[in-house]
Amino acid sequence: MSSPKNVLIAEDSSVIQNLAKKILEFQNFKITAVKNGEQVLQLLEKEPFDIVLLDINMPVMDGIECVQAIRENEATANLPVVAITGNARNYTVEEYKDTGFNEVLMKPLNFDMLVKVVKDLTEG
Repeated sequence: MSSPKNVLIAEDSSVIQNLAKKILEFQNFKITAVKNGEQVLQLLEKEPFDIVLLDINMPVMDGIECVQAIRENEATANLPVVAITGNARNYTVEEYKDTGFNEVLMKPLNFDMLVKVVKDLTEG
């Protein structure tokens, strides 16, 4: 059996963060969770991740700024990044993808879809 994939979750809601963490750990993913995009960038400099799940609306640095920084960095430019959004700004899925996200998950989160998307993007 292959080693668990490393998933980085950036979500300022503890409830969503903890639920996503438990569900993905149950699916044998190794989870690291942070509260904002700046923490994501700091962690990506220190350790490799297989996928990043980014909330759009977070303090300090939001998901849009964060995914742009991830795409601009040669070391992380091809890292799968998934937007998690309540879509307060009414962006379309295409607009999120144009910004640099591989996939978009809407809140309230469909956890079956979360698992499917994470598996699809990490087993390629």
